[in-house]
Amino acid sequence: MPRVPIGRAAVEKKGWFRANRWLLLRRTSQLLIIALFLIGPLAFVEWSDDAEEKIWLIKGSLASNVVLDTVPLSDPFIYLQTLLSGQAFEQTVLIGALIVTLFYLLVGGRVYCSWVCPMNIVTDSAGWLRRKLGLKKKCELSPNLRFWVLGLVMVMALVAGNLLWELVNPVTLLQRGLLYGMGAGWMVVAALFLYDLLWSRNGWCGHLCPMGAFYSLLGRLSLVRVRAVDREACNDCMDCFVVCPEPQVIRPALKGEDGVSPLIDESLCTNCGRCIDICGPEVFRFGGRFNK
Repeated sequence: MPRVPIGRAAVEKKGWFRANRWLLLRRTSQLLIIALFLIGPLAFVEWSDDAEEKIWLIKGSLASNVVLDTVPLSDPFIYLQTLLSGQAFEQTVLIGALIVTLFYLLVGGRVYCSWVCPMNIVTDSAGWLRRKLGLKKKCELSPNLRFWVLGLVMVMALVAGNLLWELVNPVTLLQRGLLYGMGAGWMVVAALFLYDLLWSRNGWCGHLCPMGAFYSLLGRLSLVRVRAVDREACNDCMDCFVVCPEPQVIRPALKGEDGVSPLIDESLCTNCGRCIDICGPEVFRFGGRFNK
């Protein structure tokens, strides 16, 4: 008997929009963030008849930027590399890193991966095409490998006295390319797309990316969590496992292994909400860490 297409039950029960609501919101967030960096040079206001001053909503990049010429924001992952490399930095960069760190401590570090990172669009597209083509995984890496890569990146910064990783970081290359022209950066992005498509399911984001590893450490105590609040209604369709970029984090909460609560407490969860979308019985829901 052929398998029911992924998500069909959710669409039939909830309608297409509710079956894709969180996915649409995530794509809107990712594209809006990219747009805010792109439209900065185009937006301006005339202060007088003979002078005009450009207003940049966001100046800079995801690595370090200033919102409305007032609020500094800095990527703590890159800031830590800068600190280890011994390079000089301004106090505003430290303040920006602390602001971003506090935000992700509250909402979940890997929210960055699913709601901000532009590479997520690339790897999600590879995963979607892989499922459409029915391709099987050829290589299964340990999810913990990303933490070894993270350690290596920090050691490189310490030993070399430079941010060597940022020369090849796909996230940095992709955003820099979108802002200033890709050049050879397209080769790295295309290689990771093909890697996820042809070789390893969720290979980059789910097993190798040191940024994902770093942000998962920030999210260990976050307040916003996905909860399997109605796990008794689960019909074992496995759709959530198929679409989840970190399927190993769902099982304990969904199946109640060892009497655990329905809270998905694993910091590797990206809070993408795709399991909420795709679930016909509506097992999953966003909630707080301390919700009963």
